[in-house]
Amino acid sequence: MCLRFFVGFEPIYFFRRCCAIANIAHQINEEIRDKEIRVIDSDGTQLGIISSKEALKIAAEKELDLVKIAPTANPPVCKIMDYGKYCFEQSKREKEARKNQKVVEIKEVRMTSKIDDGDFNTKVNQAIKFLKGGDKVKVSIRLQFRKGVPLHSELSDKLLDQFKEAVAEYGTFDKPGKVEGRNITLMISPKASK
Repeated sequence: MCLRFFVGFEPIYFFRRCCAIANIAHQINEEIRDKEIRVIDSDGTQLGIISSKEALKIAAEKELDLVKIAPTANPPVCKIMDYGKYCFEQSKREKEARKNQKVVEIKEVRMTSKIDDGDFNTKVNQAIKFLKGGDKVKVSIRLQFRKGVPLHSELSDKLLDQFKEAVAEYGTFDKPGKVEGRNITLMISPKASK
């Protein structure tokens, strides 16, 4: 916030410091208020423990910035570096890491307890294709109920066992099948590729 006062005809500006909303990653140059700091030169050699004013002079002579890299150390550690170049390289590394990151999706395969063999084989092939692609697969078998009692629950268990046998080569089972509402679900993770 800027406050303006007039003395004669010339305005005098006073700047009031406000609290920053987000934490600043590093303190730079004049923001470093410590009396004594341990200084590391731009080539990695230690200059020892000196006052922050002297360190700022050294950084200014080299036309570089003084950056506090370890504020919790006793005394705090500061490094002389080109801060703009450092931030650019850091953002470039983060971008490269995001680019190489694989997002695992969960694909779902749905069946009923009275499924035909041809349809069952199609569902197995779908699940194998998803697992080969590196995605997790959620297998859902819809239970049929009559008057609140599940029908053909033994068929559902048998179908789940058949599905496990068919897909065992391509995936690992995270947990045994569990009942969620009107479905029995099973999660399959892809095996690590060699």
